[in-house]
Amino acid sequence: MTPRELVTRVLPPCGGWLALAALALPDASPLRAAAVVVFLAAGPGAAVVRIGAAALGSRPARGPVDRPGTDFDQHSDLLERLMLMIFLSVGVVLLTATVLIAGHAFSGQRVLLALAVLTTLAAFCPPMRASPTSRTRKGSAP
Repeated sequence: MTPRELVTRVLPPCGGWLALAALALPDASPLRAAAVVVFLAAGPGAAVVRIGAAALGSRPARGPVDRPGTDFDQHSDLLERLMLMIFLSVGVVLLTATVLIAGHAFSGQRVLLALAVLTTLAAFCPPMRASPTSRTRKGSAP
C-alpha cells in the first residue's frame, strides 16, 4: 500500500472521529463548525468513492473534441469523483438522520457517531476491481 492510498483510506474516518471530538468545543466555536461541516460534506462519500475508484477509472472520459495536449480526461475524472463524493455524503447524512428520526433517537451527536462508524467500516472495505471493458455495445452481436 502506497502512502497516498493509506492517506486516502485513513483520512475520512479520522475526520469523522475528529468531528465527533470537536463537539467538546464551545457551541459557537468556528473550529467545531468547520470540522463538522467538512466531515458531513465529504467524509462518508470519500470512503465510499474510494471503494469504487477502480471501477470509476476503468472508462476514462472523452471530451467533445479530442485535442492533443489537453488534460480533459484527468480534470473530468477528478471533478466527477469530487461531485460524487459530495452527493454521496449528503445522501448518507440525510439517510442516517432520517433513520434516527424515525427511531425517535435523533441528535447531532448520534448522527456524527453513526456516520463516523459507517465511514470507518467503509474504510476497512477492500476496493472493487475494475471490470474489463467490453468491445461490443449493448445489444450488438460479438
